[in-house]
Amino acid sequence: MSDKVCVVTGSTGNDGTGSATVKYFAKQGWRVVVNYSKSVDAAAKVAEECRRLGASAVLSLQADVAKDEDCKRMAQAVEQQWGRCDVLVNNAATTRFVSHGNLDGLSAEDFQAIFGVNVTGVYLMTRAFAALLRRSQGSVVNISSMGGVQGTGSCMAYGASKAALNALTMSLARVLAPEVRVNAVLPGFITGDWLKNGFGLPAYEAMMKNRIDSSPLANVLDPADVAEAVWWLASGPGKLTGELIHLDSGHRLGKGPARKK
Repeated sequence: MSDKVCVVTGSTGNDGTGSATVKYFAKQGWRVVVNYSKSVDAAAKVAEECRRLGASAVLSLQADVAKDEDCKRMAQAVEQQWGRCDVLVNNAATTRFVSHGNLDGLSAEDFQAIFGVNVTGVYLMTRAFAALLRRSQGSVVNISSMGGVQGTGSCMAYGASKAALNALTMSLARVLAPEVRVNAVLPGFITGDWLKNGFGLPAYEAMMKNRIDSSPLANVLDPADVAEAVWWLASGPGKLTGELIHLDSGHRLGKGPARKK
């Protein structure tokens, strides 16, 4: 059991990276914070699973990361409960599933809403927890996307928001050093309901097959792969900061020529 604390935003999604990550830290015996924006029942389900997996303590907190007052309230609750935060995982994100070629498919309000959660929300939440993180010599891990470096993703606003998050990661790494390390994980295709429901089953399966066929490792990610990478960044390399870790089974490299048998 550990007295260390991990906070994961957006950690109640069914079969998502946030819930997988908070459960991963629970398995290590950490104290964990399950953050949700709307569903109390979903948060309770994840919290109970964290307890079953071995978390030394679990706290469920409601907060909309795009609201400054919610972020501050959440940090205050963690400080009052445990007085520390060792790892902040900025996972909460939103999007719309709109073809990049459909320039009329996104409104100005869509862009503002997506950037409000995916970029501004990370800034607000990190700022709210900065004092606690400094006190604990902690670590921030932002969940970005390969869409942020390739101009891809569920919609043009999503890819652009993740590119902005990548830049924000490097800025935060500078200003929070030397006490706090800040890095980002950039996942490629992740299996699960989020993409399946967003793109529809036929498109989802076609995309997954394409990624498998064209990636050197011949596979795609599942949420547990992202959680493992977060754990490594948070607990492993003590002199790594400001890095954007590409996690895509090597898809960005393209597949090399077939080996001779």
